[in-house]
Amino acid sequence: MYDSLLESLRTKQEEYNSESEESGDDGEQAHGVSDDDDEGSDSESSRLSEPGASQHGSGLGNPVARIGGTETDDDDSEASGSDGEQELRVNGQPTRGACASTSSFHSHLDHKLSKEEVDELEKKKWTYKWVVAMSNYKWRGTGKCFLKEPESFLFHGLKPTLHKHWLSIYEKSVGADFDSSKQRLFFSICNSYRDILHHNKKPFYLKGLEEDSSTMDAYVMHSLNHIFRTRDLVKKNEAKLAKLQDNVKVDILSNEAFLDRGFTRPKVLILLPLASVAFRLVKRLIDLTPPKYKSNVEEHERFYREFGAGVSEEKEDEDAAEISESKRSSKPSDFETLFGGNNNDHFMIGIKFTRRSIRLYGDFYSSDMIVASPLGLITKIGEAELYKDKNVDYLSSIEVLIVDHADVILMQNWSHVNTIVEQLNRIPSQQHGTDIMRIRQWYLDGQAPFYRQSIILSSHINPDINGLFNHHCLNHEGKVKLASEYKGVLPKVVLQIRQIYERFDANTAEDADDARFDYFTKKVFPKIKDSTQGGIMLFISSYFEFIRVRNFLKSQEASFCLLGEYTEQSDISRARGWFFDGKKKIMLYTERAHFYHRYKVLSPEYYMCCLTLSIHAYKNGLAFVLDNVVVNLLQGSACTVLFSRYDQLRLDRIVGTAASKRMVTSDKGVFVFC
Repeated sequence: MYDSLLESLRTKQEEYNSESEESGDDGEQAHGVSDDDDEGSDSESSRLSEPGASQHGSGLGNPVARIGGTETDDDDSEASGSDGEQELRVNGQPTRGACASTSSFHSHLDHKLSKEEVDELEKKKWTYKWVVAMSNYKWRGTGKCFLKEPESFLFHGLKPTLHKHWLSIYEKSVGADFDSSKQRLFFSICNSYRDILHHNKKPFYLKGLEEDSSTMDAYVMHSLNHIFRTRDLVKKNEAKLAKLQDNVKVDILSNEAFLDRGFTRPKVLILLPLASVAFRLVKRLIDLTPPKYKSNVEEHERFYREFGAGVSEEKEDEDAAEISESKRSSKPSDFETLFGGNNNDHFMIGIKFTRRSIRLYGDFYSSDMIVASPLGLITKIGEAELYKDKNVDYLSSIEVLIVDHADVILMQNWSHVNTIVEQLNRIPSQQHGTDIMRIRQWYLDGQAPFYRQSIILSSHINPDINGLFNHHCLNHEGKVKLASEYKGVLPKVVLQIRQIYERFDANTAEDADDARFDYFTKKVFPKIKDSTQGGIMLFISSYFEFIRVRNFLKSQEASFCLLGEYTEQSDISRARGWFFDGKKKIMLYTERAHFYHRYKVLSPEYYMCCLTLSIHAYKNGLAFVLDNVVVNLLQGSACTVLFSRYDQLRLDRIVGTAASKRMVTSDKGVFVFC
């Protein structure tokens, strides 16, 4: 039945396409929410009395009983007017760019892709044509450069209510220089609706709270604007249709102006690694929502209980110092900051915006935004594959995807992110009450991935992040990507340890793991086996390679112990004791074990061999020495690192961009840093 409905809609639209006039809406798309009553009038709604009439403005219309075939909430269906097409005035002065006459939202979603454009996007080949330098990094982009034009920094299409509230918050907390702020800059990039890869963001747990908060504010405001403008168009169209006779509606719906929604309501998906990070995000989301939209925040206490520290908002500030003091330990500060709160990595919450309230823990199909961890969402996808009565069709109409703190998610399971992105924007298995006559044509044509904006934020880049951005982010607007020149961190090593970098050859990136293992077994292990050194630590970033090396050492009857992320606590204590006492010559240590536990591995004297370059490592030069625990113990020892030319992204941050380029292209295969 669903397929026949799709086919009948396509046929009907083809019949009327030649008669339809292009609309000039300033509104947006999604399933039922309303704006407030005091932002102008809805006189525009009376203008549409015949097929083909165009609409202007982004106001909301009169209440209707049903939206998309589903009952609406009482407070969701109240009439409201325009959000203001005129310039917004703050303190009596017009704010530049607050005018919504030019909406990047509108131009992005209303663009019609030609067959040639689709074919080009499916090739997944991107040419970065422009570079704009900013302080210590550069933005590179495809298509036309928008950052060089002064007007590109204006808030085209940002709802004046949002802009005014954001500006007032900024002035109270920071000051009056909003035009040159990091928030404004990054918002302008988000507002371009291009795919974004920002891989040099200093995270809050590495004393980058200001930069992290600025970036979060920008993408939260962009998400709010997308959601509110999306609902405006739906509500305005509902009001216009409510004034028409039933026999006229069938013809009027053929007008493309009324194609204002996707298959389901959720439009924004934000992936975060930990509940504490989600807690921080949702709190800020509530703060940045104008007061008239949040007179009531439903399930507020439950949210604080499940995502926060288990205390109410009122007690949070007074208890924060005491909680921090009680949890103080020998762990490094970045570890305490990241994992000191709720470190649950299995969560998912729907957020719905109604006329006057924010509903937390909403049903996913009635939510506007979904905030989830990769593990939480992948569990739902797995359940949908196992049980016929379950599905994840609420992912079918995601138009803004944000992956924040991708560097932490890398330490969890990046394959979950790949699976989730592949699941987005698929044709749903059920209709879910959607008015199929109102679905945008590009959804029906299976082109939704080309209209989804993906924003990936990380403290660094690696091949996995790069691969996702290059092969699964296919936005027709194009891409914007950070380009950084790294000086390297070798000078920051506390002790002058001799570091030896040995390059092995690999024909392709897929062959790199096999080539590395082969090099280790034939070139490195014979030296280790015959070594008279007191202790040898093998540091490995991949758990699969950890298992592979473990099995190899067993076959060689080597003296070794294990320190991995799945090792039992009793075995960990025993292994550390064996290694310290010299009873075991080799210790296998995984990057994830260090990231999540920061073990102090003591040995009177040992030598390190890094089989794979660390993702998070090299804050102080050596693999996995994030907190100087290990580097201070390497007195008189050396560190050997194995790398291939496919490891250049990791090498850049360690030895510097210039040195890494020489190392992957040089005829020499061994490099020594002292």
